[in-house]
Amino acid sequence: MKIKKILFPIIIILSLVFVFNLFLTYENKTLVTTKIEIQNEKIPESFHGYRIVHISDLHNTEFGKNNKRLIEKIENAKPDIIVMTGDMIDMYRPDIDVALHLAEKLVQIAPTYFVSGNHDVKAAGRELLFAGFKEMGVTTLRNRSVTLEKDGESITLSGIDDPKFLDDFLSGNDKENTKSTIESLIENQKENFNILLAHRPEMFDIYSSFNIDLVLSGHAHGGQINIPFKGGLIAPGQGWFPEYYEGVYEKENTQMVVNRGLGNSAFPFRINNKPEIIIAELKSE
Repeated sequence: MKIKKILFPIIIILSLVFVFNLFLTYENKTLVTTKIEIQNEKIPESFHGYRIVHISDLHNTEFGKNNKRLIEKIENAKPDIIVMTGDMIDMYRPDIDVALHLAEKLVQIAPTYFVSGNHDVKAAGRELLFAGFKEMGVTTLRNRSVTLEKDGESITLSGIDDPKFLDDFLSGNDKENTKSTIESLIENQKENFNILLAHRPEMFDIYSSFNIDLVLSGHAHGGQINIPFKGGLIAPGQGWFPEYYEGVYEKENTQMVVNRGLGNSAFPFRINNKPEIIIAELKSE
């Protein structure tokens, strides 16, 4: 009888641990595709229905062997372009092979663009990552713009480095440096519909001050734990109960789409906040 009394609570505890692990696996490995329509009078008619697949914050995570499930979902979305808004590797475990293998497959689906996140710039071997992306055919937008053309019409796609990229940024003001970078970047891009790839959503005030039409961002990991009726619990750069953690935000003439991301880092799991692929579909008015 004594043995049974001892075993019973142990079995209960082990069962609860097993169920909780199953729950966490489901929450952290179930990919969700979110479709968002972006309407703007500046979007040319030839870009009506143009599909941008947006992923972020991979942090070395794999969904199936060699990210097979992630690649299949992106391919099924039939993107015109694919954008990655930073933290494809993790500075605490900097394995670039996962990101490079994914990039190799993505460029076979559609033209692929990348901007750095704080983990990409702090991790050992970051230059190998950027060189690898270039070799794979990924376009890295380091404080520069490209023109996307279709049927004689065009839109502008710009990207900025994470503000921690340069050594002098480490002792400087991230917001002021971001502001000066964008100022020089979009000086001649105001007529086109312009899209900015920028890792940090907490800079939304700066992005909107330049009337950027659309910002695609990540970094917040969906708030890690999404509390019903309350929202995200915590995000880097914003702290507890962040203002910008998932979905679409609007200010002035600017829309910002924040991707919940795919992986985790220092905070090892997410709850009520499944990994996300975003399809941003442009609609001309």
